Amino acid sequence: MDQENKETKLSLRVFDILADLQRPEQDEPPETLWRPEYGRFMLEAIPGQPYGATFRDLMKVEASMKRRRQLAQEAMLPGEIPVSLVNYPRLGCPHETSPDHEPTGQAVQSLFVPDEITNPHARFPTLTANIRRRRGAKVEINMPIFHDKNTPRPFIDPTIPWDRDVFPHDKEAKNGAAKPDHIYMDAMAFGMGCCCLQITFQACNIDEARHLYDHLAPVAPIMLALTAACPIFRGYLADVDCRWNVIAASVDDRTPEERGLKPLENDRFVINKSRYDSIDTYICDDAMYKSKYNDLDLVYDKDIYQKLRDNDVDDLLARHIAHLFIRDPLVIFKELLDQDDEKSMDHFENIQSTNWQTVRFKPPPPNSDIGWRVEFRSMEVQLTDFENAAFSVFIVLVTRVILSFGLNLYIPITKVDENMGTAHKRGAAVNDKFYFRKNVFPNLDGTTTESDDEYELMTMNEIINGQENGFPGFIPLIHNYLDSTNIDIETRCKLSSYLSLISKRASGELMTGATYLRHLVMNHPDYKHDSVVSPSITYDLIKTVDKIARGELKAPELLGDFSA
Repeated sequence: MDQENKETKLSLRVFDILADLQRPEQDEPPETLWRPEYGRFMLEAIPGQPYGATFRDLMKVEASMKRRRQLAQEAMLPGEIPVSLVNYPRLGCPHETSPDHEPTGQAVQSLFVPDEITNPHARFPTLTANIRRRRGAKVEINMPIFHDKNTPRPFIDPTIPWDRDVFPHDKEAKNGAAKPDHIYMDAMAFGMGCCCLQITFQACNIDEARHLYDHLAPVAPIMLALTAACPIFRGYLADVDCRWNVIAASVDDRTPEERGLKPLENDRFVINKSRYDSIDTYICDDAMYKSKYNDLDLVYDKDIYQKLRDNDVDDLLARHIAHLFIRDPLVIFKELLDQDDEKSMDHFENIQSTNWQTVRFKPPPPNSDIGWRVEFRSMEVQLTDFENAAFSVFIVLVTRVILSFGLNLYIPITKVDENMGTAHKRGAAVNDKFYFRKNVFPNLDGTTTESDDEYELMTMNEIINGQENGFPGFIPLIHNYLDSTNIDIETRCKLSSYLSLISKRASGELMTGATYLRHLVMNHPDYKHDSVVSPSITYDLIKTVDKIARGELKAPELLGDFSA
């Protein structure tokens, strides 16, 4: 941050910082693990060791997050600050990186972002270029513009270099890739340059992992809407609040045939989604599951499915794995091509790790003590460590309630997809309704009847805080669960503060991150009600967010009485 000129820039020095941050990892056990991400301006930090299963372990989450922020700050130069924003508001605008670079790189070939914004490891520029090559065009990302009173109608973006002629794909924007009334983006960096809050759970066995996977899937769009924190793209206010569709479009490598735009001649399948999207199939085969919940016409590799079935993998899990393998690998390193599959999962992970879905089922690596895991991937990163800890702990407690009370959260997969679309809408957490199951308690024998299977549109407040004569709500269920446990008063009070924040977000008493950021922009003295988020607005927004995160500024609309 340049306080003298009131400017912010994205610092591309992450790899200088990482070298210092990773040095303590040589110790056992490390306090924190630091990893590079797609963007050269992004830091990924995870606990040095997984948290334990006790309530006291949940109390370590916020302290760990605060410590990670502190360590990151200490490794930076004066004027550099770590902020936990989903995306940098002016990513893709001219002269917004330090050092400055022109968007003329061979790997990205973007009208807006340079190659230098990408992690320099060979995997990442190769990934970027291969998506474009496989697709046969640049990725097309169009987010609807927020129409304020001075926003032109139709909105035709004057900042797009419509007539640039550096690469053959430059003409795509002019030829229809850039839609009127939308914010156009053309590179993987716009999606994979977004930050999020992901939680991985250890299951006791494969059956529990499959059970959690299925019942967390309907929760994913709910949590996307509740954690919404991304209303700005490429210097414009958008009419959406979330990152998910931007990332999905940014890595959509499907060919025209796979997208159904041309008849199948060279490709094997018509594929209805990007490889970054919501799940397409439930995978648990216990008594709660019914085939009617899997109401999408699942595309899967029949040969792989049959090989799995011949080796005693059950139908649902075989379909899931065979569905992952309809995708081609995006990057293969020659030196890793020859693998012993009994000792290495590299080939499987090459496909698994580039199927980016709302929930991920994670088999254990061979010859390790790591068990079966499930990753919950939909949540947006929050501005403060308190919020991030609150949502992390909340999802942990949701899993405890699912397992302890035997909750049945199944609804048809198509309705989960509809909920994902709803979650993106501006103000969805307060203004919209989501499909959710009415009766979540199974019969004593674990079965369900037709009437038990009913679902309906519910508000966020009803899903989180409960209906008067219907679904009891996640937070009342969590309190009931906590009442049945041996938990000390100090821990219960801290958990209650987390649950209270989430309850108030769901009721609309407190703003989501997206609504708050939108509020900051629209009430800034330099804002001209034309949807433009200028450099001066961005400077003050980043400065405000940093002060809130460090506890130097109260944000009652966002946090209420809670402290960052």
